[in-house]
Amino acid sequence: MNFKSLNKYFHFTKQQRIGVFMLFIIMIGLQLFYYLSDFNISESKSSEKEQWLALQSEIDQKKLDDKKASPINYLFNPNFISDYKGYKLGMSVEEIDRLMAFRKENKYVNSAEEFQAVTGVSDSLLKEISPLFKFPDWKQNKKNYNVEKKEFVVKSFPKKEKLEIKNINEATQEDLMKIYGIGEGLSSRILKQKEIVGSFVSMEQMKDIWGLSPEVINELNSHFKAVIPSTLKKINVNEASLKELAQFSYFKHGLAKQIVTYRSMNGNFNNIEDLAKIKDFPVEKAKIISLYLEF
Repeated sequence: MNFKSLNKYFHFTKQQRIGVFMLFIIMIGLQLFYYLSDFNISESKSSEKEQWLALQSEIDQKKLDDKKASPINYLFNPNFISDYKGYKLGMSVEEIDRLMAFRKENKYVNSAEEFQAVTGVSDSLLKEISPLFKFPDWKQNKKNYNVEKKEFVVKSFPKKEKLEIKNINEATQEDLMKIYGIGEGLSSRILKQKEIVGSFVSMEQMKDIWGLSPEVINELNSHFKAVIPSTLKKINVNEASLKELAQFSYFKHGLAKQIVTYRSMNGNFNNIEDLAKIKDFPVEKAKIISLYLEF
C-alpha cells in the first residue's frame, strides 16, 4: 500500500497547526467547564413568598371546606308545600296528594304530629324534615296572645248566585269564550292542547298554554274543573315502545330513549318516583304525568 500518497492529507501549514491546537484547547476548556460547573439552581424562598404560600394554602382549604359544607336549609310552613317541594323533601305522590286534599278543605296542620297524621309520612322522614317546619307564632304561642272579644253587627248580604262548575274536557269553544279575556284564538288554543294530551287531568295544565295570563287562569278555575274521563287511554310505561313514549306530549324523543334504555338495563318502573330518576325528567310535572301513565 502506498502511504506516501496519504501524506498530503496530513501536511499542515504553520497557521493550520496553530488553528488545530487552539481548537483542542477550546474543546478541553469546554469539557472542564461542563464537569466542574454546578447546574442545580437552588431556589431561595423569601419570607414574604413563604407567607403568601401559607395564605394561599388557607384559601384553598377554605374553598374545599365550603364545597363540603351541607346546603343551607330554610324554614318553611308545611301547609304550603308544592308538588316539587314535596318531591325534594322525599315525599311520595300519594303523601303530597293527601296534604293537597286536606288544604282544599281550607284546613291547616299546626304541628309535626298533625302533618304526619294527614300525610302518612314515615317516622324517619318526619324526624328528618320536621326541624325545618315553621308554623305561625300565634299557633305556637296561643297563651301569649290575648284575644279581645268584640261584638260585631252581622250584616245581611244578598246571596251570590252559585257558579256552575263545568268539566273543562266537555267545554265547547262557545263555553270558553264566555270567560273574560278569552277570545276565539285562546279558546282554539285550549281545545288544541286538549286534543294533544287526550284529556286534561288537572287545571294546572292551563299554565302550559301560551297566552293565558294568571288572571284568565283564575277565571277558568272558578268556572271549570278537570274531570278525568274513564275513556282516557293511559300509557303503560313498562310496555310502551320508543315511538309510543316519544309521542307522549310530556316526553321528548331523547327522554323516551333514556326511559327505554333504563328499563332494559334495570327492569320495570314501579312508580313515578322511579321514573323521576331519569335524567332530564320534568320533575315539576311529575304529578300530572303520573295520571297519564300505568306501571
